[in-house]
Amino acid sequence: QVQLVESGGGLVQAGGSLRLSCAASGRTFSNYNMGWFRQAPGEAREFVAAIRWSGITTYYSDSVKGRFTISNDNAKNTVYLQMNSLKFEDTAVYTCAATVRNIWTGHYEFDFWGQGTQVTVSS
Repeated sequence: QVQLVESGGGLVQAGGSLRLSCAASGRTFSNYNMGWFRQAPGEAREFVAAIRWSGITTYYSDSVKGRFTISNDNAKNTVYLQMNSLKFEDTAVYTCAATVRNIWTGHYEFDFWGQGTQVTVSS
Protein backbone atom coordinates (compact mmCIF):
# COMPACT_ATOMS: atom_id res chain seq x y z
CA GLN A 1 0.00 0.00 0.00
CA VAL A 2 1.19 3.52 -0.75
CA GLN A 3 -0.36 6.80 0.30
CA LEU A 4 -0.29 9.78 -2.06
CA VAL A 5 -0.83 13.44 -1.16
CA GLU A 6 -0.94 16.13 -3.83
CA SER A 7 -0.20 19.82 -3.39
CA GLY A 8 0.49 22.89 -5.48
CA GLY A 9 -2.86 23.47 -7.10
CA GLY A 10 -4.49 26.89 -7.26
CA LEU A 11 -5.77 29.69 -9.42
CA VAL A 12 -3.60 30.97 -12.26
CA GLN A 13 -4.13 33.14 -15.31
CA ALA A 14 -3.96 31.66 -18.77
CA GLY A 15 -0.36 31.53 -19.93
CA GLY A 16 0.92 31.09 -16.40
CA SER A 17 2.62 28.18 -14.66
CA LEU A 18 2.07 25.90 -11.70
CA ARG A 19 4.03 23.01 -10.26
CA LEU A 20 2.15 20.16 -8.66
CA SER A 21 3.78 17.83 -6.17
CA CYS A 22 2.78 14.36 -5.05
CA ALA A 23 4.36 13.02 -1.88
CA ALA A 24 4.29 9.26 -1.41
CA SER A 25 4.62 7.19 1.73
CA GLY A 26 4.13 3.62 2.82
CA ARG A 27 6.31 1.54 0.51
CA THR A 28 9.54 1.87 -1.41
CA PHE A 29 8.71 4.77 -3.69
CA SER A 30 11.44 3.95 -6.19
CA ASN A 31 9.62 0.75 -7.17
CA TYR A 32 6.58 2.62 -8.42
CA ASN A 33 5.65 4.00 -11.78
CA MET A 34 3.83 7.29 -11.25
CA GLY A 35 1.20 9.19 -13.14
CA TRP A 36 -0.98 12.28 -13.19
CA PHE A 37 -4.60 12.30 -14.27
CA ARG A 38 -7.17 15.06 -14.35
CA GLN A 39 -10.93 15.38 -14.31
CA ALA A 40 -12.88 18.46 -15.31
CA PRO A 41 -16.49 18.98 -14.16
CA GLY A 42 -18.84 16.76 -16.12
CA GLU A 43 -15.98 15.02 -17.87
CA ALA A 44 -14.34 11.63 -17.53
CA ARG A 45 -10.96 11.32 -15.90
CA GLU A 46 -8.18 11.57 -18.44
CA PHE A 47 -4.52 10.64 -18.50
CA VAL A 48 -2.08 13.56 -18.37
CA ALA A 49 1.44 12.21 -17.85
CA ALA A 50 3.38 9.27 -16.44
CA ILE A 51 6.92 8.41 -15.52
CA ARG A 52 8.55 5.06 -15.03
CA TRP A 53 10.23 4.40 -11.69
CA SER A 54 13.70 4.96 -13.17
CA GLY A 55 12.76 8.51 -14.13
CA ILE A 56 14.13 7.94 -17.62
CA THR A 57 10.95 7.25 -19.57
CA THR A 58 8.03 9.65 -19.61
CA TYR A 59 4.66 9.70 -21.33
CA TYR A 60 2.32 12.57 -22.10
CA SER A 61 -1.12 13.09 -23.53
CA ASP A 62 -1.18 15.02 -26.77
CA SER A 63 -3.05 17.86 -25.09
CA VAL A 64 -0.18 18.65 -22.70
CA LYS A 65 2.88 17.53 -24.63
CA GLY A 66 5.40 20.35 -24.88
CA ARG A 67 3.78 22.30 -22.04
CA PHE A 68 3.87 19.92 -19.06
CA THR A 69 6.86 18.06 -17.62
CA ILE A 70 6.70 15.13 -15.21
CA SER A 71 9.68 14.29 -13.03
CA ASN A 72 10.45 12.31 -9.92
CA ASP A 73 12.79 12.54 -6.98
CA ASN A 74 13.10 9.11 -5.42
CA ALA A 75 15.17 10.49 -2.56
CA LYS A 76 12.22 12.69 -1.59
CA ASN A 77 9.52 10.16 -2.51
CA THR A 78 7.94 12.85 -4.65
CA VAL A 79 6.73 13.20 -8.21
CA TYR A 80 6.19 16.59 -9.82
CA LEU A 81 4.15 17.99 -12.67
CA GLN A 82 5.46 21.28 -14.02
CA MET A 83 2.69 22.95 -15.99
CA ASN A 84 3.58 25.85 -18.28
CA SER A 85 1.56 27.87 -20.79
CA LEU A 86 -1.62 26.91 -18.98
CA LYS A 87 -4.90 27.16 -20.85
CA PHE A 88 -8.46 27.54 -19.64
CA GLU A 89 -9.15 23.97 -20.72
CA ASP A 90 -6.47 22.71 -18.29
CA THR A 91 -8.86 23.53 -15.46
CA ALA A 92 -9.52 20.30 -13.55
CA VAL A 93 -8.84 18.30 -10.41
CA TYR A 94 -5.39 16.77 -10.84
CA THR A 95 -4.76 13.43 -9.17
CA CYS A 96 -1.54 11.55 -8.63
CA ALA A 97 -1.41 7.77 -9.07
CA ALA A 98 1.04 4.93 -8.51
CA THR A 99 1.50 1.37 -9.65
CA VAL A 100 4.11 -1.37 -9.60
CA ARG A 101 2.69 -2.76 -12.83
CA ASN A 102 4.36 -2.00 -16.09
CA ILE A 103 3.18 1.00 -18.12
CA TRP A 104 3.72 1.80 -21.78
CA THR A 105 2.38 4.15 -24.42
CA GLY A 106 -1.41 4.05 -24.27
CA HIS A 107 -1.47 1.64 -21.34
CA TYR A 108 -1.71 3.41 -18.01
CA GLU A 109 -3.38 1.36 -15.30
CA PHE A 110 -2.75 2.52 -11.75
CA ASP A 111 -3.59 1.00 -8.40
CA PHE A 112 -3.19 3.76 -5.83
CA TRP A 113 -4.66 7.23 -6.02
CA GLY A 114 -4.38 10.50 -4.15
CA GLN A 115 -7.26 12.81 -3.27
CA GLY A 116 -6.50 15.37 -5.96
CA THR A 117 -5.72 19.07 -6.11
CA GLN A 118 -7.75 21.72 -7.93
CA VAL A 119 -6.16 23.68 -10.75
CA THR A 120 -8.17 26.60 -12.09
CA VAL A 121 -7.01 28.60 -15.08
CA SER A 122 -8.72 31.91 -15.68
CA SER A 123 -9.08 33.12 -19.25
